[in-house]
Amino acid sequence: MTGLGDRLLGLGLLVLAVAYGWVAQQWPEPFGGAETVGPETFPTILAVVLVAGSIYLMVKPDPDAQWPLGRSAVELVVSLVVLVVYAMLLEPLGFVISTTLAVGTLSWRMGAPARNAFLTGLISAVVVFVLFNYGLALSLPGGILEVN
Repeated sequence: MTGLGDRLLGLGLLVLAVAYGWVAQQWPEPFGGAETVGPETFPTILAVVLVAGSIYLMVKPDPDAQWPLGRSAVELVVSLVVLVVYAMLLEPLGFVISTTLAVGTLSWRMGAPARNAFLTGLISAVVVFVLFNYGLALSLPGGILEVN
């Protein structure tokens, strides 16, 4: 059967999305009452996007899906490691530094010159940090850049 790998991946991602969305809804109500945009908003949006993507994979799999070999497989493993390390460093280093390193590394591995890749990572991190912290009032970890 063609597309079996995509269907299995879609099913796995669907389970992950539902679990992630459920956990996001378990945040306690903030002190002072409910807010329109609370700490569960961003994870819920991510869960909805992941559900949609996983359903698409299951309904319309790639007919000639081939698992990557050689260099492509190594690049996928490197990307996975970068994302795991990003999650581990988010609290201690803070959002801006962790995101700069993750986006910069991933962009560089996709072929961008290192300087441009990390500059893109820095600009992206600062824009998202300002948008979330000051525009949406959702605090992201400051890490070692935290001003007390």
